[in-house]
Amino acid sequence: MRRFEQGDRVRVDIPDETDPDHDRLHGKHGTVIEVFEDDAGEETGDPRDSHLFDVQLNDGSVEQLRWRDLRPGSNE
Repeated sequence: MRRFEQGDRVRVDIPDETDPDHDRLHGKHGTVIEVFEDDAGEETGDPRDSHLFDVQLNDGSVEQLRWRDLRPGSNE
């Protein structure tokens, strides 16, 4: 089960300030542009981990993120 689909607006949510991506990405908004599947869910035991989301942020950059770092976003 995927939480997000291509075209969905999302907000990056990385509340752990010690996470290396926190300062760079936390609070940014973007759009899911592609969804990939891998075998991470088999490793973690959580099938949601098998989805990797390419997100084009509002600044034009593209980041690959997992479901746990994304929340429904606005059109900001």
